[in-house]
Amino acid sequence: MPQLPSRRSLLKVTAAAAGLPAAAFAVGSNRSTDEMAAEPTQSNQPFQLAYAPHFGMFENSAGKDLVAQLEWAHDQGFTAWEDNGMTRKSVEDQKRVAAAMERLGMTMGVFVANFGTAFGEQTFTSNKKDSRDNFLNDLRSAVEVAKRVNAKWMTVVLGERDPRLAQGYQDASAIDMLRRGAEIFEQHDLVMVMEPLNFRDHPNLYLMNSDHAYMLCKAVRSPAVKILFDIYHQAISEGNLIPNIDHCWDEIAYFQIGDNPGRNEPGTGDVNYRNIFRHIHQRGFTGVLGMEHGKSQGGLDGETKLLAAYRAADSF
Repeated sequence: MPQLPSRRSLLKVTAAAAGLPAAAFAVGSNRSTDEMAAEPTQSNQPFQLAYAPHFGMFENSAGKDLVAQLEWAHDQGFTAWEDNGMTRKSVEDQKRVAAAMERLGMTMGVFVANFGTAFGEQTFTSNKKDSRDNFLNDLRSAVEVAKRVNAKWMTVVLGERDPRLAQGYQDASAIDMLRRGAEIFEQHDLVMVMEPLNFRDHPNLYLMNSDHAYMLCKAVRSPAVKILFDIYHQAISEGNLIPNIDHCWDEIAYFQIGDNPGRNEPGTGDVNYRNIFRHIHQRGFTGVLGMEHGKSQGGLDGETKLLAAYRAADSF
């Protein structure tokens, strides 16, 4: 008796006949990464959203050279890139990366603007002159890097809270600091994106929730101060992801990605990334979504699995 075709085979045949990816016919939208990796990828087909890998994420596939990694990612359909540590790269590498991205038509995502004042200090809550001066100097340096690499958005982390000071006083100090920073960025049409971080990985930080970031944006009232909505962090801190994205929508300039638990690629945790990506796309978001996460598996197989996970999550 001949063996009957599997359900997956039938789906692929049906999808091929309709000119659609097999993922479009899949039942359920939050499958495991193993299921996602079993589906074919579509090289050279741009993703629907501007997902941005990091250097090293596809090193086994593309090699160690920075430009080679950009070229390989572009061939897979990625249209953006981000590098938190861009300020720590040599000027030569910054210029080389920028030239390659311009040639490929790729968008530069965020880098961290204030490594020196982000963690371990009550930078935004203390109203101390030294903290303010150090932060503003970080921003001035970041402007020069942004010009060099054609970046528009830079991540800002607002330091630790002060448990001895009432919330209103801390907020007033933070608003004043952000306004001073905005004066620097506005001159260059640049945007600092404040990133709320979760309480589990980063305890005692001043900014943890999206509503708090939204209030700060409304208080500062500058196009140079917006929200970086990191889906991984907010899945931990507050959940209710799509409604909170909607509440903050007019102040969100950038997204970052990571599943929870594990902070790996979509499909490895409990976040329904296909639904979230669909929602962001339907709302008309044209910015960058940084892939700020690890891989659930090492080596070349892990990179293949990662790419397949994005193809599946982007199939909506």
